[in-house]
Amino acid sequence: MFNRYAPLFLPNTVAVVGASSSGNGRQNVFIRRIRDLGFNGTIYPIHPTAREIDGLPAYPTLGATPQPIDYAFIGIAGAAVPDVLRAGAGRVRFAQVISSGFGETENGMLLQESLIEIARAGGMRLLGPNCLGIYTPRGRITFTETKSQELGEVGIISQSGGLGTDIVRRGTIRGLRFSGVVTLGNCADLGANDLLEFYLADPQTKIIGLYIETAKEGRRLFEILRAAKARKPVVILKGGRTKEGSAAASSHTGALAADYPVWIALSRQTGCVLVDTLDRFLDALLTFQQLTLRIDGDDEQVPRIVLVGNGGGTSVLAADYFSDLGLPVLPFEKKTHEALLALKLPPGTSLANPVDCPAGALQQEDGLVAEKLLDAVYRLARPGVLILHLNMTPFVGRAKPRVLENLVKAVLRVQKRYPGQAHFMLVLRSDGEPRLETRKRRFRKRAIGLGIPVFDELSDAGHALCAFHQHQYFVRSRMTQGVHA
Repeated sequence: MFNRYAPLFLPNTVAVVGASSSGNGRQNVFIRRIRDLGFNGTIYPIHPTAREIDGLPAYPTLGATPQPIDYAFIGIAGAAVPDVLRAGAGRVRFAQVISSGFGETENGMLLQESLIEIARAGGMRLLGPNCLGIYTPRGRITFTETKSQELGEVGIISQSGGLGTDIVRRGTIRGLRFSGVVTLGNCADLGANDLLEFYLADPQTKIIGLYIETAKEGRRLFEILRAAKARKPVVILKGGRTKEGSAAASSHTGALAADYPVWIALSRQTGCVLVDTLDRFLDALLTFQQLTLRIDGDDEQVPRIVLVGNGGGTSVLAADYFSDLGLPVLPFEKKTHEALLALKLPPGTSLANPVDCPAGALQQEDGLVAEKLLDAVYRLARPGVLILHLNMTPFVGRAKPRVLENLVKAVLRVQKRYPGQAHFMLVLRSDGEPRLETRKRRFRKRAIGLGIPVFDELSDAGHALCAFHQHQYFVRSRMTQGVHA
């Protein structure tokens, strides 16, 4: 399976159709982007008359290049695309058509069908049309501006190029590291099912995310996911859940979206996770990336959750919100409460769960006081999840820079003393002040490097935890059924 898609994810030769000698078009930008990202293969600009583009020798057609083409990036008027593909017959493995005006328009379906016929006759696979292309750190190809060359474990399939751009750029800032991002557009040839099969077989990909508006072969999608037995988490952001959204999807890619209850049934039967916003999509993927599933425990669906942080009102709202998600934050038993009282934390500290510590209390001993508190919580309450939430504003100008890092390291030391007991999640809340946001970005990056998922609000962490445990519960329950079968 990997060898079949290697020319797409690890191309040695790339052709760019539509680049100009003036160097101002998106095709020229694509050439510059992949050079900046470190692509070290051969780039062939294709132009009917130019002899050189961006310092590279240009060729008149896809059939005239010195070597066969692994990946062709085609950005010309839709009506001209069929002839370009014909010229590449037998010499192009994957062709991606960025052009629009095909099946997403009233009069473009025949033109789109001609692309499929020409591609199949010429032995090539077609990506698009009406799609932005791919981002592959292993192949150093990108359709969007990014400097990240770091190869990760998250494979993305997106029917939307715009959302694909958001996923790469916003996901990278949040700490996601990708094995690949493929935008599909109209799915005239290659579709979500094809790429899903690849990611399931790809040893580099451990987590899969799909933005999908419609599955042309819904039964095949179900069979692929069922056969996978949830061995890799699959997070689906479904576009077209409502009548209005379905109409928008139809105008976007020219396809009709199935009723949303069908997708809910798919989730329940295959273990994939459905989310309803881009932020929740990214947060769920980050959680699967950072935390290790515990599938060897019992099939208890709801873990013991402990919230620790500064902000009483925030803690109260979080307890409500988590309860609404089916993740109750239960008060400590008497022995845990008494052990925490014995620590003699400053007045104003609430020790019931959620644990509300004023910023001043958390700053005692440069943040190391948290280790004593957390050790008692881990030893006596035995949480399955510990969420540390920090409103960063009170720390600015009042705490030494190392306090926040000491707080996190204290949690990690406690985690080591009680291995395999609790997942640790971090929430960094801020007010948008530029200096604070800069500090938050730096601290987020360090925390991600330590294996900690980081969120902007407790509600974000709640939804991500919900997705994580939904998948974990599905896997555990199926294992239990297998034992009893």
